[in-house]
Parts: sequence; structure tokens; C-alpha cells
Amino acid sequence: MATVIRPELSDKSKYWIEKHRYYELKHFCLQYPIWKKARASLDGLSKQPNGLSAFAKSNTISDPTARCAEARTYYSDRMQLVEYAAQAADPQLAYYILRAVTEGISYDALKVRFDIPCCKDTYYDRYRRFFWLLNKSRG
Repeated sequence: MATVIRPELSDKSKYWIEKHRYYELKHFCLQYPIWKKARASLDGLSKQPNGLSAFAKSNTISDPTARCAEARTYYSDRMQLVEYAAQAADPQLAYYILRAVTEGISYDALKVRFDIPCCKDTYYDRYRRFFWLLNKSRG
């Protein structure tokens, strides 16, 4: 994870969240590729794909189609939560923020690989805003 940012801002910052909450949200976002892969593997057929096994253990539904639908909703809801927070943080930078928080990419890597259209200060302001919004929506 190359994104190097101070985990704790001054409590006077408009986007302040507690250090350990930030880490929790960061690790939540890094699960995005796992959710995406698991959701794609759930096609609603009678077989039980790998993405359903972890989800189905705590579930008492015996209908495999219903379990698949429930698991797809579970993964989709989490993915949408991250995507909506990125859009709300900054619609023009949402793509870059989403790549950074779900893949652990730093601003410098975003600049080199994707030519992000803003300066580092602007990007990290929106990055912090993303986590602040995600914190509010995750409750």
C-alpha cells in the first residue's frame, strides 16, 4: 500500500476522523476487488461458488438462488457505498479516488500512470473528504 498519508489529522480539520477509524475504513475499501470478484462469481445457478461460501455460513436460507441473490446484494451494497462516497467527494476525481482507495495507489503513482488532473494538495483534500463521507455513511 503505497498511499502515504498521515492517519490522523488535527481535530480542527474539517475532515477529521479518529486514526483507527480511518484505518478501519481504509481496509474496508481495500476489500473492494474481493467483493467485485465474489459478486461476479455469483450467477444464480445451483452451484455454490467460492464467493458464496463465506457469506452463506451465517445464513439459514436453504434456497441457493435466494442465497446467491442475497450475497450479490451484500457485495453490491458495499461496492456502491465506496463508489458513492468517491463521487460525492469530487465527481471529476472520483475515478482516481476509487482507484487509490481500492488498490492502495499513491498520488505519485496516479500522476504517473493516469495523469491525474490536479495537484497533490487538492487530491489529498478530496481523499480526506472521501473518508470523512464514508465514515458518515457507514455510521
